[in-house]
Amino acid sequence: MGFALSFVQLLLGIALLFAGGELFVAGSVALSLLFGIPQIVIGLTVVSFGTSAPELFVSLLSTLQTGGSTDGIAVSNVVGSNIFNLLVVLGASALVMPLRVQSRLIRRDVPLLLAISMAAWGMVSSGTLTWVAGLALLTVLLINLIWEVRTAREEGAGDEPLEDDAAAPLPVALVKGFLGLVLLVLGSQVLVNGATGAALALGVSQTVIGLTIVSAGTGMPELVTSLVSVYRGRTDLAIGNVVGSNLMNLLLILGGCALATGGGGLAVDPVLINRDFPLMVAATLACLPIFWSGGVINRLEGAVLVVLYALYLVEQVLSNTMPLGDEDPFRLVVLVVVLPAVLVFIAWTTLSWQRSRRA
Repeated sequence: MGFALSFVQLLLGIALLFAGGELFVAGSVALSLLFGIPQIVIGLTVVSFGTSAPELFVSLLSTLQTGGSTDGIAVSNVVGSNIFNLLVVLGASALVMPLRVQSRLIRRDVPLLLAISMAAWGMVSSGTLTWVAGLALLTVLLINLIWEVRTAREEGAGDEPLEDDAAAPLPVALVKGFLGLVLLVLGSQVLVNGATGAALALGVSQTVIGLTIVSAGTGMPELVTSLVSVYRGRTDLAIGNVVGSNLMNLLLILGGCALATGGGGLAVDPVLINRDFPLMVAATLACLPIFWSGGVINRLEGAVLVVLYALYLVEQVLSNTMPLGDEDPFRLVVLVVVLPAVLVFIAWTTLSWQRSRRA
């Protein structure tokens, strides 16, 4: 009965976060368009902040409830959401329609995301994300936001309007944003309570729940926003949303949660440090050659990303449900067969693009 109630809370929390994220994004985009912010900047900043709001509220609430010393949801939610965004959101969006990547994303934003992902991994390697590291992450966020707006305006990126969103008057945009914020606060409370209860009922750690159920649930706004953007032909917004959301997760959420602990710092599960942070960095690194292959993420590459996430989920389930060591054959197959095949595929697509350019 305890698990059933916790599962209902999980579903209800995800639904509230989904509705709140939709309203918050709609209000935020309308406000940004009223102030004349370019499309690519909307995707990298306003929309990415709005779609990262569920992760922010869930992680902050979990940190405040535990003080950061025993928290397993805050950091795992960020890491799991970033992996979900890179593999599922980008992959599913590319399956709907091949995504054309803007050159500024290739030469600036994705390398920046990779650098910050590696820096965050280094910061947590001691087992604690200190408040000083959190302050540094928030400082980088502020500098990056200013840089995004200034460089995008100088380059004139994405000046075309977005469908009918600009028609929303100021009062409507404000109401949508406020209602979305209320639903986000309520949904995060319900989701954290449900996730904690589910972890206790299943006998697994909060880290695992944060990496899987919570991260996928809070990642739904990114997925829906990107899919809708692709359907409307706004692939720049879809990719910018993913890259910007991952930057927000690392800089705003990790930085904010580290500061919220006071002087104690944010505790990080050793499993995250040794397994999931490297996977997050590897997923980010894998996006670089995919983005470089003609500046387009095609359907086949999208399918590869989704399959990799499915393998990641299977590994999570096996490592937490089977006796110690029984999951080793699966890991061996992934390391010996799947990963080399993916590397060969990425190399092949990159070389094919280079040959087509020479021709």
